[in-house]
Amino acid sequence: MAIALTGLLLILTFGSLAFYLACALLTWRFFRRSPEAISNLEMPPVSLMVPVCGLDAGAWENWLSLCCQDYPDYEILFGVKDADDPAVPLLEKLVATFPERVRLYIDLPARGSNYKDSNLSYLLEAAQHEMIIFADSDIRVRPDYLRIAIAPLADPQVGLVTCAFTGRNPQSLGSALAYCGRCIDFIPSALIARALDGGLRFAVGVTLATRQTTLAAAGGLHLSRIGSDYNLGKRIAQAGYRVELSPYVLDWDTGDEGVAAVYQRELRWARTIRYNRGPIYYTMIFCYGSLASLLLLPVSGWASWAIALSLLTWVGRYLQAWVAIYYLDSQKLLPWLWALPFRDLLSLAIWAVGSYGRRVRWRGRWLRVEGDGLIRRWET
Repeated sequence: MAIALTGLLLILTFGSLAFYLACALLTWRFFRRSPEAISNLEMPPVSLMVPVCGLDAGAWENWLSLCCQDYPDYEILFGVKDADDPAVPLLEKLVATFPERVRLYIDLPARGSNYKDSNLSYLLEAAQHEMIIFADSDIRVRPDYLRIAIAPLADPQVGLVTCAFTGRNPQSLGSALAYCGRCIDFIPSALIARALDGGLRFAVGVTLATRQTTLAAAGGLHLSRIGSDYNLGKRIAQAGYRVELSPYVLDWDTGDEGVAAVYQRELRWARTIRYNRGPIYYTMIFCYGSLASLLLLPVSGWASWAIALSLLTWVGRYLQAWVAIYYLDSQKLLPWLWALPFRDLLSLAIWAVGSYGRRVRWRGRWLRVEGDGLIRRWET
């Protein structure tokens, strides 16, 4: 039994060490590239659509950044399901500030269990342009955001452009764990998936830039699906288009949220990946070799080779973390690297719990996942 356990832990440890080194290499290769010149590219009119539910930290600054783009012709459509949503007064102020650019749609009855895509379906009907961008309401962008997001669509083979996101200025342990999860773990892992799949086969919902015709060819919006953004990227790739990951990493601010909130959100993400990626989800066990190497110590009787291997694994883990922090311009995460073992433990717990079960919490609602990823309200 001890030999079998030792063998399993060795496999996990060596597999994860290879994973950490691959993450570091792919992150370096992707983000060291010089930004492509986009100043001379055509900039067609764009409809930017933002579904809103509640007030996130820094909401006004986030929305203001969307309204101050260095782009010649674009409109912004905000959609809110409930007329009494606390975001409505601030959005009305935004419309008054930018009356020629911003339109607000409120009191939008749900067309499905996914309220975000339900809101987007209304905004899509009102959009005036072929080029469209779906964006989350909790991101803050630079003035060149639209130009960078739209530029790859000049190639007709590109069907969708998506952006990753991370926080860069944690204000609490919870936000530091969340930001480390995005910067150090998710983005490098996405680059590995991109390499293994021969291209991106999913998308990240904070930004989805595409064409109305491409969206229609991929089956349009799915209004009752978990991880519909993730699934849309897969469907557009299956339709024969390329899905491009932009090197522009968006700023994301969770405020001073606690660890429990991070757990609930990332558990929803984990189950989203499980339902969209199937059995591949379980291969993610190789992401947690840092912890496997620690378990190897007592199992081996604190053998010198196990100590050396554990040290090597943690050196690889911290090297990979440093590369991600450096190339994603997240230096304010460096003082929080002492919490990386806790981040790994939290990630392992989320992965384990996410490997089964059907219930997720999203914007204050409990939802049940059924079939291949359809969601409905959880009935107690």
